[in-house]
Amino acid sequence: MEACKKIIGLLNTVKEKNPLVHHLTNYVTVNDCANITLAIGASPVMADDINEVTDMVSLASSLVINIGTLNERTVESMLAAGKRANELNIPIIIDPVGAGATAYRTETAKRLMDELEIAVIRGNLSEIKTLYGIKAQTKGVDSSEDISSSQDELENAKELAVDFAKKINTVIAITGVIDIITDGRTLYTVENGHKIMSKVTGTGCMCTSLIGSYLGARENNLLAALSGVVSMGIAGEIAYENLSGNYGGTGSLKVGILDVIFNLNEEVIMKRGKINEECCKL
Repeated sequence: MEACKKIIGLLNTVKEKNPLVHHLTNYVTVNDCANITLAIGASPVMADDINEVTDMVSLASSLVINIGTLNERTVESMLAAGKRANELNIPIIIDPVGAGATAYRTETAKRLMDELEIAVIRGNLSEIKTLYGIKAQTKGVDSSEDISSSQDELENAKELAVDFAKKINTVIAITGVIDIITDGRTLYTVENGHKIMSKVTGTGCMCTSLIGSYLGARENNLLAALSGVVSMGIAGEIAYENLSGNYGGTGSLKVGILDVIFNLNEEVIMKRGKINEECCKL
């Protein structure tokens, strides 16, 4: 319950501060990311041209970098914006969409990690394994692997996340059936969400934007990552429960997720949050 109270406090801060969240994201989900950023109480900007990214990020409270639709032009902009954000101590979240699917995608994600100081990396299990250095299975930009409820598999994923977080001094958020969020010292597992969310393009990207929004009003990076993951999971659950009749489906689900995020409050978070906290082994 303590974690839920902290999330509520940070949510209230987001709504009070209305942080500007600069996105360099993919064109498949850019509108979804903008709308969910607005819904949580932050302000999105989607400028990605090299001629303005450094000026724009200078005005922002956080920076979201999403590699879902890569090209040379945007990679240059990502690096320029990221380096300027680092100079100004503006937190960066990276979403390494499809890392492992192609060499270019993997190399770009690793280059961003090497050249920038990152606050949070959020990805699925395959993406995080790839960046960690373990060969993983991917299908396009989707994961062919997930965090299983099997105790052995879950423990292996937790150990990987903790070691990776310590190794690069970054918060690691692995999202899936069970979510893992850690800074290498404290670890959270979250069991919110619904499997139907994987049938909607952009739910991962929207989760990243929520984390970016919380980072913009941050108390700390770990709490921001936890808050984004829990908020998205709760939204998916409620949106699924609210699907109506025989015709409710993934289109309604996406709209429902935005509605839940817009109306997210203390009562919902306290009632719905399924969070376990543990200290990491040193």
